[in-house]
Amino acid sequence: QVQLVESGGGLVQAGGSLRLSCATSGRTFTHYGMGWFRQPPGKEREFVAAMDWTGGTTRYTDSVQGRFTISRDNAKNLVYLQMNSLQPEDTAVYFCAADRAGAGRWWQAAYDYWGQGTQVTVSS
Repeated sequence: QVQLVESGGGLVQAGGSLRLSCATSGRTFTHYGMGWFRQPPGKEREFVAAMDWTGGTTRYTDSVQGRFTISRDNAKNLVYLQMNSLQPEDTAVYFCAADRAGAGRWWQAAYDYWGQGTQVTVSS
């Protein structure tokens, strides 16, 4: 069983930055693909970014490309989402997820484990 715990959310002004962290448990973390998803108020959960288990392949949704960066530290069992140039439309609950297949895919059904989420609010 893998447990994921997100942190780093908060309130930030438009144009600001936040770095989300996802702490993972489990000895096989290094073999998991990891993803970040978000659920804006009143909307469905959507893909944000993902990384395969090697760290060599990353994917981003178009709206965050060039502003957000996903990274991982396998030695510390941590995954990060650096978010720059935040905009009010980035306001959402952000979730990290683990993909046992290791591919770091963009669709939610590919993920086996999910965190509880962390709130990000961007004020205008």
